[in-house]
Amino acid sequence: MADNSTKKDHFLTPKIDKVMMGLADAFAFVKRFFKEVWFPPYEFREVIKQCYQIGYNSLPLISLTGFIVGIVFTNQSRPSLSEFGATSWLPALISIAIVRAMGPLVTALIAAGKVGSSIGAEIGSMKVTEQIDAMEVSATNPFKFLVVTRVLATTFMIPILVMYTDFVALMGAFLSVHQKEMVSFNTYFVQVFEAISFLDIFSSVLKSLVFGFTIGIVGCYKGYHSSKGTEGVGRAANASVVLAMFLIFIEELLALQIVNFLRMS
Repeated sequence: MADNSTKKDHFLTPKIDKVMMGLADAFAFVKRFFKEVWFPPYEFREVIKQCYQIGYNSLPLISLTGFIVGIVFTNQSRPSLSEFGATSWLPALISIAIVRAMGPLVTALIAAGKVGSSIGAEIGSMKVTEQIDAMEVSATNPFKFLVVTRVLATTFMIPILVMYTDFVALMGAFLSVHQKEMVSFNTYFVQVFEAISFLDIFSSVLKSLVFGFTIGIVGCYKGYHSSKGTEGVGRAANASVVLAMFLIFIEELLALQIVNFLRMS
């Protein structure tokens, strides 16, 4: 009995040590970002370039997804409301669901899959081909040029993409509502904006900032610490997506608890 317990402890200890070391490295990585972001040189041109790539390249997929989400959610909600004769509440329900939760969450998950994996693969390939080491030799700060710029770009662009997704989803929902209930454009959007408050918009933007920072920092961290050649690049891209999505769900849960507390107080 004692021997089995000892063997189990020997088996778990390396895994626990590995997890703790990973957390320490991640904490040091985030700490270095907040240290580097305030001091020159400031790579404004690279930040703008990354913002353009993240925003422009994500527009087609986010536009299609947001439009479909608005239509699908409307069609799924209509039967439940019609049972109580409350289909007139449909615009308000759509507005609350999209602005409070679905818009930020859907956008962040899409960006984690598209942008996060791209950042992880790009930096990972530069790591394994020793391009980052070459930047250090040429007196360029690779952390500031590669990591800080991309994290700032995702942090700035995700809230903008979220607002765009909200608009596209609401337009898709309007087409569905107009087709079935013959609600006018003005009436629909009056009900939409009456249903949401400043706290809903503020919390949505704040969550989007946190989601964007998470996607950028996770992608950069996994890419910056990749190894083992091309296999490591693939693992970095995959791990960026999985970890970013996992953290986004946790952040969404925490944000929901905080906002509900503020709404009730």
